[in-house]
Amino acid sequence: MQMIQSDSILDNDLYKIGMQNAVIKLYPEANVRYAFFDRGSTAFPKGFAKRLQREVNRMGTFPSLYEEHKDWLKQKCSFLPLPYIDFLAGYRFNPKEVKITQRGGKLSIIIEGPWYRTILWEVPLMALISELYFNMIGQKENNEYQDVALKKGEELERIGAYFADFGTRRRFSYAVHCNVVSELAKSKTFIGTSNIKLAMTHDVKPIGTQAHEFIMFHAAKYGFTMANSVALGRWVDVYHGDLGIALTDTFTTNDFFKSFDTMYSKLFDGVRHDSGDAIIFAQKTINHYDSLGIDPLSKTIIFSDGLDIEEVKRIHDFCAGKIKDGYGIGTHMSNDVGATPLKIVIKMIAAQLNRNGQWIDTCKLSDVRGKNMGTKKIINLCKTTLGIK
Repeated sequence: MQMIQSDSILDNDLYKIGMQNAVIKLYPEANVRYAFFDRGSTAFPKGFAKRLQREVNRMGTFPSLYEEHKDWLKQKCSFLPLPYIDFLAGYRFNPKEVKITQRGGKLSIIIEGPWYRTILWEVPLMALISELYFNMIGQKENNEYQDVALKKGEELERIGAYFADFGTRRRFSYAVHCNVVSELAKSKTFIGTSNIKLAMTHDVKPIGTQAHEFIMFHAAKYGFTMANSVALGRWVDVYHGDLGIALTDTFTTNDFFKSFDTMYSKLFDGVRHDSGDAIIFAQKTINHYDSLGIDPLSKTIIFSDGLDIEEVKRIHDFCAGKIKDGYGIGTHMSNDVGATPLKIVIKMIAAQLNRNGQWIDTCKLSDVRGKNMGTKKIINLCKTTLGIK
């Protein structure tokens, strides 16, 4: 059985290669550790870890990028420097970086190694876990899912909401994901997909910027009070205004806006919402731009937190005439096939700033308590340092 049917390192999300390029330039000596978390307490079937390890080992045999892949990246991702594209063409997954164990129905995964290498594991590994799980329990997709995806795209077009597919990590399968993007692309308000391989396959725009781990690492290196500011500055150093959507909720949105000063607020195209009430966030963002004398209608919020069509309509109606809005919709698109999607994440848990340095715990303190990640000790330290109750 082939799990990741594309057999390509490009079956990954754009934000991962965007961050990988930045990491190579900024922190080539850093090592990191990631861990798998199952928020849904899934009972994985017997033998799951062995099957997963077999597929992870196979990922180490994925072929190099062909010249047409490189040419496409040069054309569609002009923000990536040519030396990085050559590096990516020769990249290989190293299965030794992934340690998988299973005790009963509980799955444990630790990824450890150089940040510039291990950064590409998260998305395809999560997609693999999801697809393998549904395969092993005998879950089949229903026959209507493509029609459902088409109707969702039509409804979003009717609403007037511009949206992208963000569904790689917890999709039902690669085949389903590919078919869903094909249907969504028929909508006039569909702006692209986070998945590079599918963007290439369906001739749509690849979408994405950065993830929480980028700011989490900067907290380990520079401290919690400086993390957002330094991360924003380093991102600008690398991309000079490209990939200009800033992530807000690594250590709560309130703390982020303290660092998102006039310079960054003008330079970045907008911000991404990933936790907490979307309307409260939108009003807070509008107020922030207003306080700096920046027209909110010149900026964009990308909403990406567990969206469905009803929620998109609620948010879009609120934003109309106030600020530009866009939507990254994930599982609601790529895993609406009659199954119950897994509630899984893979997050950075520690960083080693150089090869001989000590390991430093990392954490994420979002706008929703249930999304906080890290040990109790490091979360409490973060709250105390930032004055968060």
